[in-house]
Amino acid sequence: MCGRFSITQPTDAMARLFDAAPSNDLPPVPNYNVCPTNDVATVVAGDGVRRLVAMRWGFIPTWYKTPTDGPLLINARSETIAQKPAFAEACRTRRCLIPADGFYEWTKDETGARLPWYLYRADGQVMVFAGVWQTWRMGDQDLTTCAIVTTAANERLSAIHKRQPVILNPDQWALWLGEAGHGAARLMRAGAEDQVDFHRVGTAVNSNRASGPDLTKQINF
Repeated sequence: MCGRFSITQPTDAMARLFDAAPSNDLPPVPNYNVCPTNDVATVVAGDGVRRLVAMRWGFIPTWYKTPTDGPLLINARSETIAQKPAFAEACRTRRCLIPADGFYEWTKDETGARLPWYLYRADGQVMVFAGVWQTWRMGDQDLTTCAIVTTAANERLSAIHKRQPVILNPDQWALWLGEAGHGAARLMRAGAEDQVDFHRVGTAVNSNRASGPDLTKQINF
């Protein structure tokens, strides 16, 4: 799964990378500890134009009466996304890209203590998650929300966690966004074993209030 991530790319750099027009309400960067319910930068496409827009991380199904009316849906499983009522329509018609520098996962030691790891692209490029989105409306409330699509981890990453985000390469972005026709379902799988690298980081990130570049720094253990 993916429950926390980091993003340090400046807005103008992300706009250039995705050839997208940026909105004026994007969340501030850098953010080394993006948490569920935070606003995140996402890329959407329509009418031949890509846009870089802010969305709340935590997908709200249309039938929720309030944003907290049910579980917080930060991830969508690739194996069931097309059948789940919460995600089925979004999977077909509202897909997005969610840029990150990397994401955090946790293992446990023999005492049950949570040990954080930072996972990032081995080639040093921006990590781009497959996402789905929708706008939830109730009365005068209006929230555009998203979830990260996850899949079974490849053999190497399964040592850290059994799930991982679907990570898209640049040549896959157009297909996921619906710009290159049909067939996005085939992208919902783990990448190559050497696509992602990882290292242990300090336990400060165990707190969702933690911040700063030290959160991603490698520690010896």
